[in-house]
Amino acid sequence: MAEPETTEANQPRIDKLEEQAHQMHKDQKEVDIYRHTFIRYMGYSNEVGEAFRPLVPKSFVAASYGMAIGYVCTDTFDKALRHQMAGGSDREVLLMGADVFTWQMLASVLIPGLTINRITAFSRSLLKKSPSIVLKTLPTIIGLASIPLIVHPIDHMVDRLMDATFRKMVR
Repeated sequence: MAEPETTEANQPRIDKLEEQAHQMHKDQKEVDIYRHTFIRYMGYSNEVGEAFRPLVPKSFVAASYGMAIGYVCTDTFDKALRHQMAGGSDREVLLMGADVFTWQMLASVLIPGLTINRITAFSRSLLKKSPSIVLKTLPTIIGLASIPLIVHPIDHMVDRLMDATFRKMVR
């Protein structure tokens, strides 16, 4: 019986934290440098690496993934810290961090990296009888040109995926 009383007693605090998180999320939508400015493209550095894969050493591609993952971790740390400073509990801060990290890894690294890798590889396969210079450069150009086209559709898809899975499970 003590558990329902604790839940009811904590409800005003939980409501206040949810309201703060909602306000913070609203403020972040307006000013979130990690999702709504050119800095967002830092998360896509691995896609540049994937597009250049036919032209550069594998270490360049690996370094581009390191840069993208650094961006993901920076955004995760920033949002979790802001949530903690707004009075979020350890659990809430952890969930916020997990949400941001998962969203960013999917929307900035994994899905777009695979997409550009496949676009570049498919372009190379279509051009396999072309001269060597065309076979190396045109798939890279196609891959680079594809990056701005995939950003928003992938972001929206990951939002829907997170809403239907992770965010539904933790509420």
